[in-house]
Amino acid sequence: MKILVCISHVPDTTSKINFTNDNSQFDTNGVQFVINPNDEYGLTRAVWFQEQQGATITVATVGGPETEPTLRKALAIGANDAIRVNANPTDSFFVAKQLAEVIKNGAYDIIIAGKESLDYNGGMVPGMIAGILGYNFLNSCTDIIVDGTTVKAIREIDGGRETVSTTLPLIIGGQKGLVEEKDLRIPNMRGIMTARTKTLTVVEPVDSSINTKAVKFEKPAPKSAVKLVSADNLDELINLLHNEAKVI
Repeated sequence: MKILVCISHVPDTTSKINFTNDNSQFDTNGVQFVINPNDEYGLTRAVWFQEQQGATITVATVGGPETEPTLRKALAIGANDAIRVNANPTDSFFVAKQLAEVIKNGAYDIIIAGKESLDYNGGMVPGMIAGILGYNFLNSCTDIIVDGTTVKAIREIDGGRETVSTTLPLIIGGQKGLVEEKDLRIPNMRGIMTARTKTLTVVEPVDSSINTKAVKFEKPAPKSAVKLVSADNLDELINLLHNEAKVI
């Protein structure tokens, strides 16, 4: 079984976010980048398939040379090889188009992508890939069992969970539940050393139009100061809730 795990190179949640060029461009200075958490759940699940069913794992991303440390970490976790599409990931359709080309060339059985990336939260890439290739697609997937070419999966829906069956090839929009946070793999020294010798292939992008452009970014408004009200001054509390907070 051949598995492709799509990896997004995203800022760590502890990073301080700033913008440049009149708030039209993300400022990467001083920002630590990591594997997108939803992708990391998918990668860890793929390693489970590797250990239990002998699967081979390829990781792929769309981005410049700055993304290679993230791919090397994925290799240290357990992926067999990596592919970097040498292009700026400008929008979801462009990324999906590039990854679809990688998938066509690699004939993968399962493609695991996070249901959304931590940076833009678009939630579009896995479904777009499925649309381009005509593959089966399951989003918000929290469990998957593969038996030959038959797949049984569980996905989150509003108010509960849904169990479905389908066949390979399959694209999954994964999230926490594929594995739990405590089961995520931390690269050990042996994995880090081995990752240096694993193949990282750089391919050029296929032609694809750029359909969207970021015009401006805006940070959320800063939180206002907290007002403390004495426990015995209920009239003042009610006045603030009614006239300022407007919640009653």
